[in-house]
Amino acid sequence: MQRRTVVALAATVTAAGAAVAFTLPSMAGTNAGRGPASQSSGGVAPQLLAAMQRDLGVSADQAGARVKRAAWASGVAAQLRSASGDSYAGSWLGKDGTTLNIGITDAGLADEVRAAGATPKLVERSVAELDGAKKALDSEAGKADRKLPGWYVDVAANQVVIQALPGDTDRAEDLASDAGIPAEAVKVVVTKAAPKTFADVVGAEPYFVNIGGGQARCSIGFAVEGGFLTAGHCGPEGTETTDKDNLDQGVVVGSIFPGTADIGLVQTNAGVGLQPFVNDFDGNALPVGGSTEAPVGAAVCRSGSTTGTFCGTILAKNQTVNYPEGAVTGLTRTDVCAEGGDSGGPWLVGDQAQGVTSGGSGDCTVGGETFFQPIAEIIEANDLTLLTTGTGTLSGDTRRDLPRRMRSGN
Repeated sequence: MQRRTVVALAATVTAAGAAVAFTLPSMAGTNAGRGPASQSSGGVAPQLLAAMQRDLGVSADQAGARVKRAAWASGVAAQLRSASGDSYAGSWLGKDGTTLNIGITDAGLADEVRAAGATPKLVERSVAELDGAKKALDSEAGKADRKLPGWYVDVAANQVVIQALPGDTDRAEDLASDAGIPAEAVKVVVTKAAPKTFADVVGAEPYFVNIGGGQARCSIGFAVEGGFLTAGHCGPEGTETTDKDNLDQGVVVGSIFPGTADIGLVQTNAGVGLQPFVNDFDGNALPVGGSTEAPVGAAVCRSGSTTGTFCGTILAKNQTVNYPEGAVTGLTRTDVCAEGGDSGGPWLVGDQAQGVTSGGSGDCTVGGETFFQPIAEIIEANDLTLLTTGTGTLSGDTRRDLPRRMRSGN
C-alpha cells in the first residue's frame, strides 16, 4: 500500500498554510526533502530562527533568546494569574520581547510580581473586567455593527479596542456606548482594510474539498492522533477531502465557523501517515514539540503554501473578527503577513504549536495583519492528542475515532 504522508501542518502536502483557496500557485518546493530539520538547543529549528532574524530584524542570539523568554513568560504569567486572583490584569512582553509585564489592580501584589522576575503595572481594570466589556460588545453588536472589522482586549493599554474603517468611527463609539462601556475603558482605532478569510478562487495542492460547486484548496494544520486540525471555513462536517495527488484522504468530522471559533478537524483514512512537523517550504520540516500558549508580545511564525514562512509578533488575544461570512470570537491578532491560500496553516513559537491561520488583511508585499485560531484549549476540550516530536510518526493504520462535534474551548 502506498504510504501518503500528512505532515503536521503542511509538511508533506505543502499544506502548511492554505485555506479554502481556489488558485493554482506554484508547485515549487513541494517535492523537497522532508526529513526532520536539524534542531538548535531547546528544540527550535534553525530555519525558524533564521525567519525570525529576517522578519524581526534581530540577531541569531536575540531570536533564540526571545523564544526562550516566551516559554519562561508563559509559565510565570500562569503562576501570577493564579496568585493575583481578581486583581490580575493580563500579561504581555515588551517591545524588546524579553520584559514580562504583569497588570495588577492591587498595588500590594507588586513585590510578588517583582520576585517572580516580572515588572508590575498598576492599572484600573482587571482582565476579567476587560473580558466582560468585550463580551458586552459581542452581545450588543447588531447587523450594522458587524461592518466594523472587529474588537479585542488590549491588556497593555488596559482597554477594549474597537477597530473601525476610515469614516466609521462614530459607529464604533455608538457601539461602545450602547454596550455600557465607560469612555475611558475603550479606544477606537482606524484600520485601512476589513479582514477576510485567506481564500482564492481556484485551488492547487495541498488538499482539496468540494464547496459551493467548486473545488477548494485548504491547508493541513497540526497533526493529531487520527487526523489533523485546519481552518473551520475549509468545509462543514461530512466534507470529504483528497490529497495533492487527488487520492482519498479523509473526511471533516468537526467544524466551527463562524461563531466561537474557526477550527476544523479531519479524520484521515487508513494508510495516511501523520508526522509531528511543519513544512517551511524551503525544504525543511520544522519540529512540533508541544502546545504551550505564548503571551502577547511574543515572536511568532507561521507557514503557508502560498507565501512560505513569515514571522512577527502577537499583538492581542480574544479578538472578535467580523468576516463577510459572520463574526468569529476568540482569535489572536498578529502583525504577520499572509495571502490567499495561507488559511488553515500552522503557527509556532519556537517548537510550540499556537494555532491555525484564520484570515486577515493586507499581503506580504505591503504587510498586513493576520488572525489565528488558538488550539491549546480546543485540543483539551475535544480530548485530542497533538503529535509531537516526543510521540513520533503514526502510521495511518493507527486509527482513532475523533469527536463528531467540536467544542471551541471558550
